[in-house]
Amino acid sequence: MASRRGSTSVVLPSGQTLPSYTRSSEDDDGLPHATKKKMADHLRKYEALFTLTPQRMRIIVEAFKESLELGLAKHEQVVPMIPTYVFGWPSGQETGKYLAVDLGGTNLRVCLVSLEGGGKFEITQSKYRLSEEQKQDEGQILFDFCAECLKAFIDSNVEAGIIDKDQILPLGFTFSYPCSQDRIDHGVLIRWTKGFGAPNTEGHDVVAMFRTSLAKHSVQAQVVALTCDTTGTLIASHYVNPKTRIACIFGTGCNAAYMERAGDIPKIANLGIDPEAEIAINCEWGAFDSFEHENLPRSKYDIIIDETSNKPGEQAFEKLISGRYLGEILRIIICELIDEGVLFLGQNTYKIEIAYSFDTAFLSLMESDPTDELLMIIGIFSHFFALETTLAERQFFRALAKLVARRAARLSACGIAAIVSKMGYLEEGCVVGADGSLYKKYPMFAERIHEGLQDIFGEKGRNIVTVDAEDGSGIGSAIVAAMTKARRDAGIYPTL
Repeated sequence: MASRRGSTSVVLPSGQTLPSYTRSSEDDDGLPHATKKKMADHLRKYEALFTLTPQRMRIIVEAFKESLELGLAKHEQVVPMIPTYVFGWPSGQETGKYLAVDLGGTNLRVCLVSLEGGGKFEITQSKYRLSEEQKQDEGQILFDFCAECLKAFIDSNVEAGIIDKDQILPLGFTFSYPCSQDRIDHGVLIRWTKGFGAPNTEGHDVVAMFRTSLAKHSVQAQVVALTCDTTGTLIASHYVNPKTRIACIFGTGCNAAYMERAGDIPKIANLGIDPEAEIAINCEWGAFDSFEHENLPRSKYDIIIDETSNKPGEQAFEKLISGRYLGEILRIIICELIDEGVLFLGQNTYKIEIAYSFDTAFLSLMESDPTDELLMIIGIFSHFFALETTLAERQFFRALAKLVARRAARLSACGIAAIVSKMGYLEEGCVVGADGSLYKKYPMFAERIHEGLQDIFGEKGRNIVTVDAEDGSGIGSAIVAAMTKARRDAGIYPTL
């Protein structure tokens, strides 16, 4: 064994602590290991599988555009292109106090947002942890919990003199689960995601359920709008930077929203909306290329992930680009090389053979390891998987992480490019508000998106700039509530 002296430690997003090591000698631990040349040969094979040429990207963009058009033309399409009934952009001059409630995957967040005009705001918020039991409990009980938390939040702000005692505040409800909406304060849950399974909720109007709970607990709030986090991100980012035209989420899930002319949404032609009016569209684009699998470059590793997932065939785009799956792609490749006798001969590999045991945060750490010896990667494999690695193997793992993550970023660029191309934003340029853990925390993810956009569009690709988005589920939801209240008070499409 090479002698080790534990040195520093790194805390992962999951809260786990990862020790990193210094080593005094290399590769003399008596175990059979893959040589540098052999690893380089394998790497070439994976480079061919995971590299996207600009030509291939342009073909994907064209197919993506067709999917977006189809979703606007007809109901029940693979990419559903959901009209959100958020009409037009915020003026930036919206003012007043609004409540926002966000039922997320792990927390319930309650916010009081004071819009001050001029793109400025103040926010006060509280978070309430959701237990796994609550996520599976009766649907109405879940909404009762939301109402109780909101009531406690309002009461404490009344006591502090921030909210007037009998003031009924307009509320924006962020509910980022697939819903069918035929007006802004109504949404029938199509299916739960993010580990929720609360019975008697799917097929029901979640706004009506929430209003029942608010009335039951005498909460002084009026639900005026139901939105998803991506739509909120679009509106909040535009409120702060009016050049924003698109919002994207690149995290454990993925999605995009943008503003569309009502006249270009044939499936709602019967509503009698002015064709020049603009409506925010929630694309739900993680579903692109689902079922048919005709356009995306799926490797055999992607197919394994799809076939062993809880929804085979679905969310095809998401499975190639979201943070939930990138670590698993790498783990499956490593396991294949173990089976072929290339890696970890004579070592016990049972820990790395557990599905989803290789977190995407590990890829992020591997790519950002600053040491020549790649000590961070030593730490990951020894601490979490009890495996010894050589420098040649570590360099290979790092190169593999880069291939998988770079493909994800370049495919993400294809989605952005499809909207840019469809809407004709390339010449004048536009800002894309981007959010999510991959975009914000994975090294080089944003730069690789920009590189991808330039590969698709040439020099003009530089006109499309991604920036850190504003808070969609809090600020965005409140602005949507403000816009909706103003629109309905003015009698504009009061039934939508």
